[in-house]
Amino acid sequence: MQKKDIGLGLLVITVGAVVALVNPRFLSPINLANTANLIGLFGLFSIAEAFVIVTAGIELSIGSVIALLGVIFIDLIASHGVPWPIALVIVLALSIVIGLLHGWLITRLKLQPFVVTLCGLLIYRGIARFYTKDGTAGFTFGTDLPMLDYVFVGRSAGVPHSVIAFGIFAVAAWVLLHRTVFGRHLLAVGKNEEAARYSGINTKRVIVTAYVLCMFLTGVSAVFFAMYTKSVQPSSHGNFYELYGIAAAVLGGFSLRGGEGSIIGVVLGVVLLQMLQNLVNLLGIPSSLNFAVMGTVILFGVIADTQFRSYRERRRQATARSALTENSAAPSGISA
Repeated sequence: MQKKDIGLGLLVITVGAVVALVNPRFLSPINLANTANLIGLFGLFSIAEAFVIVTAGIELSIGSVIALLGVIFIDLIASHGVPWPIALVIVLALSIVIGLLHGWLITRLKLQPFVVTLCGLLIYRGIARFYTKDGTAGFTFGTDLPMLDYVFVGRSAGVPHSVIAFGIFAVAAWVLLHRTVFGRHLLAVGKNEEAARYSGINTKRVIVTAYVLCMFLTGVSAVFFAMYTKSVQPSSHGNFYELYGIAAAVLGGFSLRGGEGSIIGVVLGVVLLQMLQNLVNLLGIPSSLNFAVMGTVILFGVIADTQFRSYRERRRQATARSALTENSAAPSGISA
């Protein structure tokens, strides 16, 4: 665990204690269960965003992809009678195709990730609205899909399945990023893509894989959100979710310059953001201020990252000067 993770963990505990003191309802079983469910839902695509940010990229189309894939998933089941496991496979396959497309445009056509994903944000949202004729995709009244509900909305031993899924994917992401060769390649590409390429790393493949992983997790998140809401209004469903993912990743220590970050930090970042949003709701503050909270978090996260980098650089330079001074002061040889 990194020092940043320990500091963020202490901050989460402190904020949780403050929220509980301000409003004891925070510790009620119903509120804790609902908060945990939201942590699981938002955590999935926050991990997805982290995989792209670590390569010094960005993914701005997450919210629109969640809307599009959610519409398709519900429509396949409700309107076309497709069995839900097949609909799930189709949605996840589409998410992988989107990730491959983004990676190809960035690595082969040399387009900026910001431009590619910003265009995706507009394109996928537009397709979702056209697909439903700007209506709402939802299950018809009386639809009975107990197994589907149990898998994505149910609970085991009182724990929402979204939290269980988040935990499984968080562990897998931690192993992938921090304990595998591919994870080291991701960090190397984010730190210095040109140096990584000269060292023999297939940087294009690494970047494409990062976007595929990002979109795959977004596809999983889209299905969970579709089942959580039971209907999808494509003009608003998933709006600004990408900003939430960026905020959680930045809080978790992922630098927007790439090359560093911690999955444990992302998990703690998601928990902290949900605590703050829960505090806003418990205090009766207008929910529209949630966006102000996210913007403030991103701003302070970037400021903290910049200051921390400057501090480390000053320490490194001071250590180098100290070592140089000691070497120059040491005797050059021993006389007979």
